[in-house]
Amino acid sequence: MKYNDLRRKTRCVKIKDVIIGGSNDIAIQSMTNTDTLDKIATLAQIKALVDAGCDIVRITVPTLEAAETISYLKQSGVKIPIVADIHFDYRIALECVKMGVDKIRINPGNIGEDWKIREVTSACSDAGIPIRIGVNGGSLEKHILEKYKAPTALALAESAFYHIELLEKFGFTNTVVSVKSSDAINMINANKIIAEKCDYPLHLGVTEAGDSYSGLIKSSVGIGSLLCQGIGDTIRVSLTANPADEIKAGKELLSLIGFYNKGSIQVVSCPTCGRTKIDLIGLSARLKQEIETIDTYGKDIKIALMGCIVNGPGEAKECDFGIAGGNGEAVLFRQGEIIKKIKESEIIPCILDEIERFRNN
Repeated sequence: MKYNDLRRKTRCVKIKDVIIGGSNDIAIQSMTNTDTLDKIATLAQIKALVDAGCDIVRITVPTLEAAETISYLKQSGVKIPIVADIHFDYRIALECVKMGVDKIRINPGNIGEDWKIREVTSACSDAGIPIRIGVNGGSLEKHILEKYKAPTALALAESAFYHIELLEKFGFTNTVVSVKSSDAINMINANKIIAEKCDYPLHLGVTEAGDSYSGLIKSSVGIGSLLCQGIGDTIRVSLTANPADEIKAGKELLSLIGFYNKGSIQVVSCPTCGRTKIDLIGLSARLKQEIETIDTYGKDIKIALMGCIVNGPGEAKECDFGIAGGNGEAVLFRQGEIIKKIKESEIIPCILDEIERFRNN
């Protein structure tokens, strides 16, 4: 079954040239970690994120002065949609709209009085800018936290609906909803509750997930579980790492479950055992480095690195090509059929040749 066959039906929200929701591709997001006032550094990091495959980028805007960076980025030719992350001060949101931001991320509940929320929704509505409601397990409203005693899934969902109602009070529905927690199970259950009760697009993420190892595991559980149930329209794999690593992780996550439609290289490799007589672990690491920057021209390529001939070709029949190791050598195969025998030193060059052949056919 394809993802769109089971996908939750949502309204669509347009962020500049990127549309999320409906049957549109799942957009991958990240956030800069530069000082927003450092315009040159922020621009450089956004360019790196674009090169990595980022679809939407978020920047923190803590002051009115920082909002000026949005204008600088636009004048510098940034084409990717820019989301302004704003807390507490409604005037910053209004300034970001003036500067040409493509989306506002707020917690309506911490903006203040109703008239301030009305000012923000009115400005965004006039400019055609969507608002992302951001609910976080670490910053729930006092009255909700008192009710549930902890940031449970029900508490997170209630906070999201509270914020949705604040925007809808002023007729604003150009909304994306994001409910995040450092607890992957709470995040999953909260999003399932919201998915059942509204048709707004959902931004998925596990916040404060951790480094490139533990963070990826936790994010894969939280984000992957929901995507496999048809829930989710845009994602961020939050990592304590270079923001470009979040994009690589997001692409790999989507690719592994068949939701990435821009072409990718997936490597299937065995865990090795006593039968393995080639340096498969080293070969896997080298191949990962080699393929990181390869443009597949929109094609999906599946490669197998198998440690031995016993099960190698058979287990990797669904792959486009690969190798199965012998004693200091390997066999090269395509679609499970052995093509030729090669030396261990020839494995990486042969695989790169196969990638070139495959993507040009």
